[in-house]
Amino acid sequence: MFTIKVIFFDTETTGLDCSRCKIIELAMLTVENGIVIDKYDEFIDVEEPIPPKISALTGITDDMIKNEGVSEEKVANDLKERLTDDTLMIAHNCQFDLQFIYYLLKRHFPNEADKIVSNLNWLDTVSVLKDRKKFPHKLIDAVKHYNIPEVNFHRAIDDTKALYKVTLAMKSERDDLRDYINIFGYNPKYGVSGRRFDFIEYKSQFYHQRIVAQEFTLPNRR
Repeated sequence: MFTIKVIFFDTETTGLDCSRCKIIELAMLTVENGIVIDKYDEFIDVEEPIPPKISALTGITDDMIKNEGVSEEKVANDLKERLTDDTLMIAHNCQFDLQFIYYLLKRHFPNEADKIVSNLNWLDTVSVLKDRKKFPHKLIDAVKHYNIPEVNFHRAIDDTKALYKVTLAMKSERDDLRDYINIFGYNPKYGVSGRRFDFIEYKSQFYHQRIVAQEFTLPNRR
């Protein structure tokens, strides 16, 4: 699929506020030259109770975190080791996951976190999907749209596997994914969610009812 190192990743978190909430599960699927070379999935012991609504949504419980979780410090070191320069990071609603990755790294590598994330490339499959199909645009909607077998959504490792297949389907549908690298769409009604990163170009993006002509896709809009 790609001739570069690609990491498909997903996070499950204790909430939506990336500066206050934390990652409780991180999954990464690393692909090089079209071959999966590494599967990473860790629960993170954040040493605080998981909100009941998060447990209900994800199925991740306090006991799972306590008995199977590793320290956030270990995960930060694992990330630093894997996030080598120019790696392409792909996530569905990448702005959300990028923020959580950044703040996790910032807590443990305060002088290096900015350099680590800025030396990577980022692809948001939600931005691509908005140029391909009508609302809604969750990962489960992409899976259904591309006729991919459903997985256990809201568990990070299963989401990364589904995301990999969705990305392959998108590339087969129209080979323009590289154009979306480091360009994130946002709903003009609400603006950019959370922290803006200076290595990402943010563009307002409206929904479409069908796949749009390539000259009108997000990367080609001024």
